[in-house]
Order: sequence, then structure tokens, then C-alpha cells
Amino acid sequence: MKLFGTAGIRLQYPMELDGILAYKLGLTVGSLGYGKDFFIVHDTRTTSQLLTYAFTAGVMASGGNTRIIGVAPTPLAAYSARKYKGVGVSVTASHNPPEYNGFKFYDKEGYEFTRKEESEIESNIWSELKPVDWHLVGKADHWKAVVEEYVEDLISFVGSSPSRDVKTFIIDCANGASHDVSPRIIRNLGGRPLTINCNPDGFFPFRTPEPRKDVLEEYATMFRGVSPSAIFAHDGDADRLAVIDPVDGFVKQDRILAFFAKKALEDKKGRVVVSIDTGRALDEVVEREGGVVERYVLGKTHERMKEVGTSQVVMAGEPWKLIYTSWGPWVDGILQVAILTNALIREKVTRISKLLEIENIPDYPWERRSYIISPPDIRENIYNSLIEEMKSLLGDPENIITIDGTRLEYADGSWVLIRKSGTEPKIRVYAEALNKKRLEEMLMKIEKKLAEIVNKMGGRVVEITYG
Repeated sequence: MKLFGTAGIRLQYPMELDGILAYKLGLTVGSLGYGKDFFIVHDTRTTSQLLTYAFTAGVMASGGNTRIIGVAPTPLAAYSARKYKGVGVSVTASHNPPEYNGFKFYDKEGYEFTRKEESEIESNIWSELKPVDWHLVGKADHWKAVVEEYVEDLISFVGSSPSRDVKTFIIDCANGASHDVSPRIIRNLGGRPLTINCNPDGFFPFRTPEPRKDVLEEYATMFRGVSPSAIFAHDGDADRLAVIDPVDGFVKQDRILAFFAKKALEDKKGRVVVSIDTGRALDEVVEREGGVVERYVLGKTHERMKEVGTSQVVMAGEPWKLIYTSWGPWVDGILQVAILTNALIREKVTRISKLLEIENIPDYPWERRSYIISPPDIRENIYNSLIEEMKSLLGDPENIITIDGTRLEYADGSWVLIRKSGTEPKIRVYAEALNKKRLEEMLMKIEKKLAEIVNKMGGRVVEITYG
């Protein structure tokens, strides 16, 4: 059974992941020599405590020691691992629905485990690993103090810009792990946080934990009356951040990444490693600032950064996710909140869209659609058939990239990426063009052909989500 997907383990409870498997996982990871001390955070899902303590028991049975930080954002696991030279663990299924849960692991430098380490765990978890003898069993304690250390270090890293004009920020924590951290960051930087969905609730009662465009678009209208400078929305474990402008609506993730890349390259020239689903705005900004863009596998940009070295890579990222090498080699949605809050206060602009205009961040029409296919076992054949039809649908591409799905780039500047989700039975379609007409034309043809293929194979599209 394969455990790891695009980013860590994400499986359904209890059919695919339960306390017994979590114990075996703890025993395995503890026995493979990654470290003696483990720093564990978990999100607010109803199964997170159960899995945390089962995993902790496995680590202790291997002879390892655990420090349970409790409900805290995933970036805290990586931060703690690097600062205290241990293994970071986050019990979370990130943005997946509430019936899912999982694990993410970080090494002593703060890097998420690579595919090599993941394969090693998968190869050993089904073997008969033996617990250590009674006198070698590890210890466990609870340790919340590191959360305060993280907040203080992040504020120091960003640097505050006091202003008499106190700006308002809406912060939506998705009833998740960032509920008492992100609001504090905004307040400590001099902003006024207005919180929604900041009560911990593993049922995610108000919205799905995935901060998609179709889920969040209504926020612009809903909160316009309080004139926020920006509306921030996390996923369940706060490695992601979506941004909404109170007037212009959902801000394309590429534009946010391009802003971060510009700031990183102003301090130091180098490489920007991004996922395969990023677009033209990022390319233009990085080139303008004297950097180089390198595209890599979705969910694995940290691997490429580790291969190349942080001396050459100034930033890595993918839509919703940011790694600033000067802060740490992990994805951090709370870092995004801090940088954007500070920039909006410092630049004295009224809202996020105005800040991006000042920084000359381009904006191109785009769309991201996810199709849930039933039954799941026909998804592979559907994907292959759709790829075969792409040339007849949209013409010959100028370039094809197949490191993660299939990305087709055309001479007119448009591109399409088709890939299979690594965690759910979905086919995802990403598209961008220089004008809206071309974008709509591409998407219409692809969606029509997809429906034909699904129907021919006796399946159905259960749901389509956007953004």
C-alpha cells in the first residue's frame, strides 16, 4: 500500500489510516535513524489527537523522545525541527475534507522529507520492527512554549512598521491550527485582525478547508463594509494562504508568488523554484528582477531547493504556498500573512490590489478546475485519453513539459496543465491565456472532450470545483 502522495500522507480515517497504522508509522520513523527527538503538532480534525498519541507511542517504543506541541500550524513542526535539531511531525490532512487525516515529516534542517525518505518509510513499515526493551523506552512531554518562540522570531524576521493609520485585516483560519497564531501576528505587526472561523472545529462547519476561489469569492462582498486592506484565508494546517481584495475579489496565487519573488530578488539574485502549475506573471517578474525561474514537481519544490542549495535558491513556491530560504526551507502560510501585512502597513496603500499595482505585478486570465471522477479506477485511462486528444483540440504546442502531469505551452503565450491529484480521485485542469476569450475557448473544448471520454468509459463527473 502506498502511503505518501503529493505532500506527505493523506488518507481516509479509518478505512485507510487508523491508530494502529499511526503506531506502526511512529515505530518505523523512530527506528530509521532520522533523529532521537520528535516535535509533534496537529491540526483540529476530530481524529488528530488519536493519531498523535498513537504515533507518539510508536516513537517511544522505538526509543525516541517526543515533545507534543499540540494544536499548532504545520510550519511549527519544521521550525522546531531545525531549531532543536530533531524530527518535525505534523498530524494533518492539510486542505482535504474532514474525514481525511495524515502526516508530514521534517528533517533536522527543516526540510520536508524527500521522496527517498518517504520510500524508505514505506519499505520498512510492513516489516516486523521490534520495540526496544523496557529500560530503553522513550519519553513524552507537552511543550507549548515553542509557539511563542516562533511568533517572536517571525515578527523579528519581518520587522514591524509602526503606523498611526491602523489597517484592518480579515483573517479566516478555516477552524484550523492557525486560529490563535495568525491573528496575533497581524496584531503584533500593527494591524487590526477581524477573525472568522478562528474557533477550532475539526468538522470545518463553515467552509471546506481548501481555500479555493469558488469557496472564498463571496468574501469580497461580505466584508467590503469594514474596508479591510486584505482578506486572508488559510487551509486547515496553515501551510497555505489565499488572498482576497475587498473590491477586486480573489487574487490569483501566481501574483502573490510574483510579489514574494520580487521582494526576495531585491535582497539577493538567484533561482526561484516553482511548481509546474504556475504562470506567466511569475516568469515576467523574476526575469525583470534578474532571477531565473525553474519549474518542478508539485509538492516537491523543497527537494529541488535541497539539491541546488539555499545559496543559489532565494525562494520556492507553488500556488498558495511559499518557501523563503532566508526564513527557512519549509512552506509557511503564516509567513505570507506577516510579509503581506507588513508591506500593506509600510507602503500605506489601502488594499492588496493597489500594492500589487505599485509593485507592477502582471495579471492574466486563468482558471483551475478539478473534476472528481467516479468510479476512481477509470481515472488513469481518462487522463491518458484526454492527453492524446490535446493536439487535435488546441493545436500543436510550442513546448511540452511532463515532469508532473502534462503541460502544453503555445506560441500565443497560453498554456494548459492536466494532471491527476495526488490525494483525491480528481483530474485537475489549469489554464492561462493573455486574454479571456482564448482562456474560455481552451477550457470549453477541454471540458467537452473530458465529458465525452468519461461517458464513453461508463463513468461520471461527480463534482467540479473552481480555483
